[in-house]
Amino acid sequence: MLDIGLIRKDPEAVREALLKRMDKVDLEPVLEADRLRRQLVAAAADARAERKKQSKEIGSLRGRGQDTAELERAASESGDRIAAIETELAEAESRLHELMMELPNLPAEETPAGGKEANRVVSTWGEQPDLGPGALDHVELSTRLGLVDYARGAKLGGSGHWLYTGLGAALEWALLDFFCREHFAAGYEFMLPPHLLTEEAGYAAGQFPKFYDDVFHLQADEGERGSFLLPTSETAIVNVYRDEIVPTDRLPVKAFAYTPCYRRESGSHGTQERGTIRGHQFNKVEMFQFVTPEGGRAALDELVQRTEDLVRKLGLHHQTSLLAARDASASMKMTYDVEVWIPSIGTYKEVSSASWAGDYQARRANVRYRPEGAKNTEFVHTLNASGLATSRLLPAILEQNQQPDGSVVVPEPLRPWVGTDVIRPPK
Repeated sequence: MLDIGLIRKDPEAVREALLKRMDKVDLEPVLEADRLRRQLVAAAADARAERKKQSKEIGSLRGRGQDTAELERAASESGDRIAAIETELAEAESRLHELMMELPNLPAEETPAGGKEANRVVSTWGEQPDLGPGALDHVELSTRLGLVDYARGAKLGGSGHWLYTGLGAALEWALLDFFCREHFAAGYEFMLPPHLLTEEAGYAAGQFPKFYDDVFHLQADEGERGSFLLPTSETAIVNVYRDEIVPTDRLPVKAFAYTPCYRRESGSHGTQERGTIRGHQFNKVEMFQFVTPEGGRAALDELVQRTEDLVRKLGLHHQTSLLAARDASASMKMTYDVEVWIPSIGTYKEVSSASWAGDYQARRANVRYRPEGAKNTEFVHTLNASGLATSRLLPAILEQNQQPDGSVVVPEPLRPWVGTDVIRPPK
């Protein structure tokens, strides 16, 4: 959520910033709702002051044995007026809140304007492997090697699901184990959050209302709280300190979590989305940080470096891109994508988005801290990065590491768990 004070102070600057990611920006409804709310706050304060004054006068008259009937009628009318103003105020605050929740975050100055076409590659690591003629795609490789059963996965869960089997399941778990050990050794706090979250969590994370229909909601009986399956553990972690003041000496809070991620939208069924590239359920290890405002940019650089290091330890050719405003999440002011090369489709696919939300999520979730020596609290800054998502790493590992005989070399960090250096076709 944006700072209403900033919109009130310089609406034109806010509008110009939002135009990086929106075709049209009209802040007048927000400003009008804010003006009405402030007028009603002032009116309510005046009415309460008048009511308090009347109460004192009634007490004074009673003490002197004088008639207070007329003044009591006036006080009763004041009470009715206060109740009416408070009803209007609640409606005005609700309207302002709805309008503010719909506004995306302000992109950072470094964030390019526009969509995917404006994304900027900032670094590249390794070389595209020369696989020669006869190279197989990840679907063919995973099928021949008995790593993924797509048909039975669809039988179990429907379209957009798959079943890891044998050494494929071992590879998947080895990746998750590798990532968790790396983050744990780096001092990140390990969390295993619920997969079922209340709807408040979705709004606080900034994913609702815009992406409300992109998650799996559970049917609730009348009077029950709404809930949904988490689309990413970022949604859970940002809510850990919701409505809390984080002790300053605890900042930065660095955490990571492993969860499956559940998403309704599974994309197209074209060549670029085959296999495990995109689905309704996939595994991901997520990093998250709560920091002071001045620590935000350094934390973003750290998260990008950590994700790049993980991909490099797996030996995978990849690039890192700074996303343009319209290609980044609406909740984030700045995002870098780490993207692995998938030879069969001749393109890079994102395996991690490292993003800095500024105080946007913290305002929605009401997560604060008290700067040293300060009387008032301020909002923390939040950041997140996949560390990493596995459903696109497996295709990259299979294709980049395939050998002429149809075998696949296992990345060195995964070999202790998988139990072999090379996965060969079954005899």
